[in-house]
Amino acid sequence: ALHEGRIVSAQELTGLLQPVISQNSRNLVLFLQDTLSIDDFTYQSESYGNKNPFQNQVNKMSIHLLQEILQSSPSSLVLPAVDCEATRYLLSFLQESRVLKLANITNLDVSQLEMNTSEPNLLVVQLQSLLSQLTEFVKLYMFLFIDKIIGSLTMDLQERGIHFSVIYTAVRPSRISRRTDVVGKLRRQLMATEEEDSLSYPPLNVTTGNFTCILFYASNFTLKANNSVLIDLTNTTFVTQNVDSSSSECSDVNTTLSLKYTEPVNGIRSLEIRFLMTNKFYGGSARNWSTLDSVEIVQDEEKFARFNVSVISAPAEYSFHCQLVGTSNLNPARLIPSNDEAKNWDVFISSLQIQGFNIENNQFSYASDCMGFFTPAIWMGLVTSIILLWILTYGIHMIMQLTTNSRFDDPKGPALSVPQTE
Repeated sequence: ALHEGRIVSAQELTGLLQPVISQNSRNLVLFLQDTLSIDDFTYQSESYGNKNPFQNQVNKMSIHLLQEILQSSPSSLVLPAVDCEATRYLLSFLQESRVLKLANITNLDVSQLEMNTSEPNLLVVQLQSLLSQLTEFVKLYMFLFIDKIIGSLTMDLQERGIHFSVIYTAVRPSRISRRTDVVGKLRRQLMATEEEDSLSYPPLNVTTGNFTCILFYASNFTLKANNSVLIDLTNTTFVTQNVDSSSSECSDVNTTLSLKYTEPVNGIRSLEIRFLMTNKFYGGSARNWSTLDSVEIVQDEEKFARFNVSVISAPAEYSFHCQLVGTSNLNPARLIPSNDEAKNWDVFISSLQIQGFNIENNQFSYASDCMGFFTPAIWMGLVTSIILLWILTYGIHMIMQLTTNSRFDDPKGPALSVPQTE
């Protein structure tokens, strides 16, 4: 069946995936990344010629990996557009639909993975984040790296004789099509729909008495323990709000957001995540600034991981917003491990917005974004303008140095003699 030109709803996706879920003898591999669209396949392949994304070098032969998998598999399904609500909670849906054993993957290598093939297993691979600020050329090579991961995992499973099904999707679309020939009203509706989707659920709030002292929101809140155990806390934190925030502390100087989870995944009894914020006066700017100093993760009340935080600060009257926050070096705002236990954790938070001071009317204040004013595009524009201005100045200077003749030949008089000294 063809599914172009329409968005598959959560109910339709459940029905389409039901044949895969009902096969008890099958294992399921979920490749999940933050953003992806069907246009990424066609655009990248048409723009870069031989360096086609999703082609893998196997036995010194270049093949189109995803196309090869789709053609060789007994059945396949391509959904160009799926509702964000459906993909956002896909992992929770898979775990609730079947009794799946979440298998651990270490360093993306399944060769040493012990799997009980008599029972269904779920392998979850959190792929590298694709930042919207990256150029298309950089995204190309990131897609090639993702293709290498998909190829190595699937081929290892095939060589071991393990039957499996694969789902490759993302939490949000990377491209939102806006045709140039549509009327302005329709374009405004598209942008409004995108904004409405980004605020599909209310933020988590911590109150003291009748006042809200902490607001916390994220479109994706995911942790990974020991490079293998994926913990998606988005639904638990913001939708069902099955989280204990009673240990949070609020004051005019120090604020701590404490989030406690009971058995978030199999093998972890309890998990607590703390966001430690301070409100200080800085003489250089002559105002108070709210700063997220550190993030702490406590597992089973024994293992303690601490992260230092960079570039997460805002005026005390504002909230802080950043599109990507986590342990990856590519994130604009990073969580830097400060002890050995922190090196065992990977944190990924998208569309983070947090405020711990001066909250009015139980709503976020104006957001100070992590992206600086001087973006790479602005710097390139300034550099280009300076170069053009220098060329113009040099040209005007050269024109001003031109001189005209002060003496002219008279055809009726004697020949004009100009000494060489002149």
